[in-house]
Formats: sequence, structure tokens, C-alpha cells
Amino acid sequence: MSRIKQTFEKLAKDGRKALIPFVTAGFPRLELTVPLMHTLAEAGADIIELGVPFSDPMADGPTIQRASEKALANGMNLEKALAQVAEFRRKDAQTPVVLMGYANPIEAFGAASFTRAAGTAGVDGVLLVDAPPEESAEFVRALREKGLDPIFLLAPTSTPARYREVARLASGYVYYVSLKGVTGSGRLNTNEVAERLPAIRAAVNLPVSVGFGIRDAATAAEMAKIADAVVVGSRLIEELEGAPAGEELARVAALVAELRQGVQGGGRKPEGGGRT
Repeated sequence: MSRIKQTFEKLAKDGRKALIPFVTAGFPRLELTVPLMHTLAEAGADIIELGVPFSDPMADGPTIQRASEKALANGMNLEKALAQVAEFRRKDAQTPVVLMGYANPIEAFGAASFTRAAGTAGVDGVLLVDAPPEESAEFVRALREKGLDPIFLLAPTSTPARYREVARLASGYVYYVSLKGVTGSGRLNTNEVAERLPAIRAAVNLPVSVGFGIRDAATAAEMAKIADAVVVGSRLIEELEGAPAGEELARVAALVAELRQGVQGGGRKPEGGGRT
């Protein structure tokens, strides 16, 4: 059983929801990535999404674009991101790590070489923003051969046919993009998300995480009432951007602890049970 599945099963047993923070590998400095990952886990992250920077991050808003540009300028690349996961694993064998990024770096690396290296490094799942399920069957097979979960996005514009394609290939969890637009844009409408999730759950028998637009404990709590996991990215990057050198880890720890409390409050089972 994968670490991701184990994590969600344990959370469900405890009546809790998952907090999934996103950070960009190599931002704000190369040497800060692994300490930052440990900080996230210690502060309450259940799963870590580690962004692999790319020169044309089409799904990301200005905040994560800036982080990607800075990380690339720092010398970050896919090989180094895998090395950072391997270093993280020397002290943390429990917290699942999902690499999130774009297809080009993996194609340049070589899909077979990537899946071997990712499995060896201790990666648990891979989410490629620009790899639709209809074109991903071969890559999914390669991931599964190495015990990695292929994770896919669903959006407000996704059709029932897309739900079925994702259900056929995905494992670990699915990531529902709560907004039409890029990361960090727009205002989150919890009611709209709540209207979409039953159809997704009917088609996809996996935990559903929700991201884009979640910026504080209050919105995390609202989303945790209806989703299985809450993803926070741009807000964490902003915290790192604004923190003086040497204070980044403390600032992130404080924010993640607040988000954890929000998710915990929003994710409690009602009396008599209920879906987690």
C-alpha cells in the first residue's frame, strides 16, 4: 500500500482531513528546500506537494511564476529536486511527497529514467498539469511499475467523460481545481465546489483534494467540511517571499499550524459519522 493511501486511510479512521501544502523546489534558496519540507511535516502537513520549476508554468499565477523563475535562476532542475526528496527521506520515511509540475522536464529527462529515479528517491506521486489522462496511459503504467501514484487534475469545466478517464488511471487522490483560472486568482466559492464534488465522487473512488484560492485557516476550514484534502500553495509562497532571510522556516511553520487548525476544525466528523 502506498504512503498516500495509508495516509488517507489513517486520516479517515481518525475523522480528519488532509492538509497538503505546496512549495517550489529551490525557492527561495536551493539549500532551504529540504529544511522547508521538514518544517511543513512538523507543522502539520499530511502530504507535501513539491513543485518542480518550469520556464512556462501555464497553470500558475504570478506568485508561483515568480517562485519558479527564482528557483530556475538558483540552478534548480528535476534532477536536483529528486536529490532533495532523497535527502528528505533520510529523516522522514512517513510523509508522502508528490512532485507537481509539467511534462517537458520529464520528457527531457526521459520518462523511464524519471520513474526509476523518482521511485528510488522516495517520491510517492506525480501530478503533471499539462498531461491529460487521454494521453497518459503509458506514463501511468511506468509510474505504477515503480509504486508511484499518478494524480490528475479535475476542474469546473471537466466533463463526466473526463471524470471517467481520470477514474480509470488515477490513484492516490484527485486534485479538484476550485477556480477557472490560474493559481492564486479569484475568490473561492465553497458552494460551487460543494455542488461539483458529489458527481466527482460518484465517478472517482478516490479522496478528492481541493486547491486554488485557499489562503487562510477560515477558507481551509470551509473546504475541509466538503473535501477530503485541502491544498495551499500561493499563500505559502507569498509567506516565503515576504520573510526576511533566516525567518522563512518560522513564518511557514506558523502559517501551516494555523492552516492545520482550520482543516482540523472543518474536518471533524459530525455525530453519527459521515464521509471523510
